[in-house]
Amino acid sequence: MTHRVIFVCLGNICRSPTAHGIFEAKARAAGLDVEVESAGTGGWHVGEPPDRRMQAAAKAAGYDLSGLRAQQFVAGDFERFDAIYAMDRQNLANIEALRPAGNTTPVTLFLDHGPSGRDEVPDPYFEGGFDAVVEMVAETCDALVRDLAR
Repeated sequence: MTHRVIFVCLGNICRSPTAHGIFEAKARAAGLDVEVESAGTGGWHVGEPPDRRMQAAAKAAGYDLSGLRAQQFVAGDFERFDAIYAMDRQNLANIEALRPAGNTTPVTLFLDHGPSGRDEVPDPYFEGGFDAVVEMVAETCDALVRDLAR
C-alpha cells in the first residue's frame, strides 16, 4: 500500500520542503512505498526551489532539495493524501479552513510525531537556524518512518 503524505508550511521554501526531502529519503531507504509532497498555505513562491540557505543546510546533512518546487496547498489535497503534517499552529489553522465538509483526513502538527518536545518548527526564513531546523526535521522524520513501518 502506498502511503501518501504532504508537509505544509507558509511559503513551501524552507520547512516543508525540508521535511519532504528528508522524509522521502528516509522512507525509501526503509523500503516504504510512499508518495511525498510539500506545499505552502501561501502562494508567493509557487514554482520556486527551496531557499538557498535551506538547501545548503540540508545538503550539509546529506539531503538534496534542489529538485523540489514550491506549490500551494489546496482543498483538493485533502482527497489526495492520507496524512497532512503542518509545521506550525497557524498553518494548521489555515489548512483546516480549507477542509471540505465531511472530510476526515488527519491533519496534525509535524513535531507532535517526534522527540523534540516542541510543537512548532521554527521558521528560519527571517530568524536563521537552518541547521537546527534540518536536525529537528530529520529526528521527527525518523520517528514517522518508524511508525509507518509498523
